[in-house]
Parts: sequence; C-alpha cells; structure tokens
Amino acid sequence: MTKTIAKRFTISEYDRLAELGFFSEDDRVELINGEIIPMVSKGKPHSVCSTRLFRELFKLVGERGTLRGQEPIIILNDNQPEPDFVIVQNRDDDYLGAHPIPADILLLIEISDSSLKYDQEVKLPIYAEGGVSNYWIFNLVDYCLECYSESYQDLQGKFGYRRKLIFLPNELVNLPCFSNLSLDLSKVFPQKIIRD
Repeated sequence: MTKTIAKRFTISEYDRLAELGFFSEDDRVELINGEIIPMVSKGKPHSVCSTRLFRELFKLVGERGTLRGQEPIIILNDNQPEPDFVIVQNRDDDYLGAHPIPADILLLIEISDSSLKYDQEVKLPIYAEGGVSNYWIFNLVDYCLECYSESYQDLQGKFGYRRKLIFLPNELVNLPCFSNLSLDLSKVFPQKIIRD
C-alpha cells in the first residue's frame, strides 16, 4: 500500500492559486505549515468581541500604527495566516508592496472560542518561531485575555513564549507597543450569557 503525501504549499504558490481564482471570495482559508486550512466560522460572541475590540483599538491607536483585521501576514516561508487583528508599523504604501512580516508587527491578536486549542497549540509556536514579539488571545472560553511575549526555542527545538500574563474582563491592559495606552477589557469582552 502506497502512502499518499499531502502537497505542502509555499507562500508564493498559495498566492498564485489566489491570483488564478482557485479560491472564491467566500472561501475563508489561510496557509498554515504549508497546508491550506479552512478558517472556523465565527459565533456571535466572537463577532461581538471583534467589533468591540476594533472600536477600542481604533480609538486608542489612531495614527500611531496601522490596524489590520483578518488580513494576511507572512510568517516564515509556509505560513500566511489571517489573524483577527494586528497592529503594524505605519508604512507609506499601507503594505501594498508586501504583506506585513514579524518585524512590522507590534501586536498580533486572535479571538478564540471554538478555535482556542488551535490558536494556543498550532498558531502560538508558529508566531513564536517567526519572531512575533507580542501575541494576545482573547479567550472566550475562559473569559480572559492571554498575553504572550518573549519568544524562545526549548532544548527539544519547540517554540513558545517565556511570559504569559492573564487579564480578567474587568481589568485594564497596556498595549505592549504603546505602553502609555491602556485597553479597558470591560469594553471589549461581550457580556457572558449565563445558561441554566
């Protein structure tokens, strides 16, 4: 019996597929470890959190950085994820010439409910290996903000972050890229629905 090996794509191959119309506008996919992965559909809490987070970040960051929502970034040669939000350094062309790379990224944010394990166990090591300095997960399962920083590689060759801080939905958190700006998490987390 012959073992079938799945095709792994580079970023340039993936971009070429998009140019050729391989994906429709409704296809929500991203390139992770060379594989074309369908993105999980969003529930109402995710959508509400995303809307509220965009509003607050836009007010706070203003012209200090560029806020991008669900737009591609380039991590290494075979990862082109589309995180929920990134704050990147301003550029004159607004990244028309190329998608942001980790050196451009000031803060990367995922909003996680059904995707929590994936964002913690698959995407986190990719972001750490790629050199993303600050990674936040709005954890809608445990209702907290997970803030990761200081990427490292352990002795087994695995990547992760040395620091993990947890903030509760009623707390303030400073934006790592703009330490004088505080995000009020009570204005971001949706009200938790209590079920009997």
